[in-house]
Amino acid sequence: MTAIASVEQRTAPPARDRWLLIGVFTALGVGMALWGARIPAVKAAAHISNGQLSIVLLGAALGIVIGLQIGGRLAHRYGPSRLLVGPTVGFGLALAVLGQCRTLSTLVLAAGLFGLTHGLLDVGSNACAVNVERVYRRRIMASVHCAYSSGAMVGAALVAVTAWVPHDVAFAIGGGAIALAALAAVPVVQACTCLDAAEQASEPADAPKTTLPRTGVWLLGALAAAVLLGEGAAADWSAVHLRSLGTSEATAALAYALYSAAMMTGRLVGDRLTTRFGPMAVVRAGAAIAAAGLGTGLVLGTPVAALGGWMALGLGLSTAVPCLISAAGRGGPRAVAAVAATGYVGLLTGPAAIGALASVTTVSASLALPVVLAAAVALTAHRALESR
Repeated sequence: MTAIASVEQRTAPPARDRWLLIGVFTALGVGMALWGARIPAVKAAAHISNGQLSIVLLGAALGIVIGLQIGGRLAHRYGPSRLLVGPTVGFGLALAVLGQCRTLSTLVLAAGLFGLTHGLLDVGSNACAVNVERVYRRRIMASVHCAYSSGAMVGAALVAVTAWVPHDVAFAIGGGAIALAALAAVPVVQACTCLDAAEQASEPADAPKTTLPRTGVWLLGALAAAVLLGEGAAADWSAVHLRSLGTSEATAALAYALYSAAMMTGRLVGDRLTTRFGPMAVVRAGAAIAAAGLGTGLVLGTPVAALGGWMALGLGLSTAVPCLISAAGRGGPRAVAAVAATGYVGLLTGPAAIGALASVTTVSASLALPVVLAAAVALTAHRALESR
């Protein structure tokens, strides 16, 4: 009986591992939404200018990049599961500390710590998801990334209903809850069996069987940067785009809400689509939908068309990053970290590049950049995702 139970335990899909990762991604999404939505309150409390706020945000961005690089090395040496509890606790505490900062210097330091723990957690959670997906015998990456989108929407809703709560109190409660949840999950992490099991894992039937060359890592990173530039454009420029078409603030805000809802919907069904058609076909078709949808919205120039374009962008790009991370997993945690870090370059620099273009052209014309890059992803994804 013991032998039979042991075999069943090894062959059963690791549902506990998957649900743990869903919780980690959800916490990350909630924390980022709390921070992003209350940045104006942080700025007002510290009495800093827009230029000084950009320094704070740069500190967070640098922290993320550093965390990704360090996390890749740590996950490679000790296993990615070591980067789940500690970084999550640090992420929550850093969020709580950010709410207490009242000077530029303390904000920069706290934002750097917030970004650093985010980067460590990003590598750990994605590398663990790659390993669990291999053992699970079917695609699960889109579903765990969907948890991040769901967490972000929950966080945004919490901000909306608790707008009357001072941001320092909200950050302390939210950050403390994330840290306590991570500590409570320690026994679960210890009981999970597949988080570090890449070398013993059974890959999905449609997964490539070869290792990932360095050129493949850079190509995956370039595609991730192009995709995340589109995500950054949606976050920072969708509302501005709608306002430039003469809509109200409420209608303008609807653009990002539709984008987010479409992305979450795409990720809910992304694993099934990827299993049926393969990652290459799904990413290429999705990128084509994103380029055609947003491009049409820009050309027509009406509020309805623009809203449809941003929704198409979210739906089309929804499965790209999960598929790219899964492909990067063939090269181990360092490859995952490299692809994620390169992707963040697009996320962080893309909105600024669009702003520079808008200053010499128009908002609509500048948003051709994510359209062109989405089209480039559709045309070149097969080079990175085809089976070798």
